[in-house]
Amino acid sequence: MAPKSQIPNRITGFLLAIAPILSPLASIQRPNLVMAAELEAIAQRGYLIVGVKDNLRPLGFRDARGNLQGLEIDIARRLASELLGSSDAVKLQPLANQDRLDAVQSGTVDLAIARVTSTEPRLRVVSFSRPYYIDGTTFVTKLGFVGQLEDLAGQRIALLNGASTIASVRYFLPKARLVGVDSYQEALALLESGAADVFAADASVLAGWVQEYRQYRLLPYRISAEALSVVMPKGLQYDDLRRQVNQAIARWKESGWLDKRAKHWGFPVPE
Repeated sequence: MAPKSQIPNRITGFLLAIAPILSPLASIQRPNLVMAAELEAIAQRGYLIVGVKDNLRPLGFRDARGNLQGLEIDIARRLASELLGSSDAVKLQPLANQDRLDAVQSGTVDLAIARVTSTEPRLRVVSFSRPYYIDGTTFVTKLGFVGQLEDLAGQRIALLNGASTIASVRYFLPKARLVGVDSYQEALALLESGAADVFAADASVLAGWVQEYRQYRLLPYRISAEALSVVMPKGLQYDDLRRQVNQAIARWKESGWLDKRAKHWGFPVPE
C-alpha cells in the first residue's frame, strides 16, 4: 500500500491528466444559453421587446401604411408606458404561431402578446399573465332572422376541421348540421354559395372577419371561454416582471380601459 503522504500527489496527478478530457465536456454540459431579460435589464436597455401578430386583424395587423395596429399592439405600448415611461419604448417583433413560446424561452423577446391561450402543456414551459381578453366560440352569419342561440338549431354550421369549436357547438346545438372546412377561405366560399348558413370560430378571429366582409354580422354570444394572456418567462428572477404585468392588467380591467379598447377594435365584450 502506498504511503499516505503519496496519496494526495497521486490524486493531483490524476486530475491534471484528465483535465484536457473534462474541459470539452464541461463546455458541452454548460452551453452558452440566451436567457430572457429581467425587469432591471429591460430598464437598463430602455425598451421592451414584445412578440406580436402582424396578420391577425384586429388583434395585431398592419394598416395601409404598414404600421402595426390592434388590441394587442395597444396593450404592448401601454405596458411600455407603465414599465418604462413611454409608449414608444417598445420593439414589436412579429411572430409566427409556432414561434411564440420559443421566442420567450430563448430571450428573443421579453414577452409575447400574440393570441396565446393558457393551457396545461404550455404552463410547463412559460408563465401566463392574468387574462386581458376572454375569447371563445361565436358565430357569423348573413341570416336576418337569427336573434338567439336557439335560432341556429337545424342550421348548417361550418367549422374548421379538428378545432375545439366542434365539441362546443355539438353540446349547445345538437340539432345543427355541421360542415367541416379546412380553412377560413373555404368557410367563406360555402357561406357565399349557400352551402352553409353560419360559420363558428373564435371571437378574436371573427371580429376581424366581419370588418373585412361587411355583409356578415357577429352574433352577440359565446358558447365557450378561452383566456388570452401575456406570455412571460418562467423563473424566480422574473417575479418582478410578472408582478408588474399582472398589476397593470388588473388596473386596466378595473378602470375599463381594456373593455374600451376591445370595443374600439370590434371585439364582443360582455356587458
